[in-house]
Amino acid sequence: MNINTIKTFFITVTFVVSSIFMVNAFAGQTPVMSQQALIEAISQDKSTVVVLDVRSEAEFNEGHIKGAINVSHDTVEENLTKLALYKDKKVVVYCRSGRRAGIAEHILAENGFSNLYHLAGDMNGWVAAELPTVKTQ
Repeated sequence: MNINTIKTFFITVTFVVSSIFMVNAFAGQTPVMSQQALIEAISQDKSTVVVLDVRSEAEFNEGHIKGAINVSHDTVEENLTKLALYKDKKVVVYCRSGRRAGIAEHILAENGFSNLYHLAGDMNGWVAAELPTVKTQ
């Protein structure tokens, strides 16, 4: 291995680790909403809360929280016009385990969404708690 290959390797590793740290650091800044708090918020007034599922369409179709909107984390930026309708509402974001939700939350916050919440436990936690899901036919 020559010195340039070693340098390139370390630069790449540093970039990847830094990127992961930045996403995880931001995800930690988004307030967490418990599953029970979400259920209560939806039952009290659905018009003030938007549940945003940022998993893939296939995952969403297999089972999601009733009333959730599906915008995959990798298409959030291109769907900002659609999502802007919800800018003044509580937007509760979830994915399977949290990583993709953190990415989406970062993009949304950069674009003026100030009432963001991260669903505690994401979909894994929702299913583990045996809370209801719906499938798309």
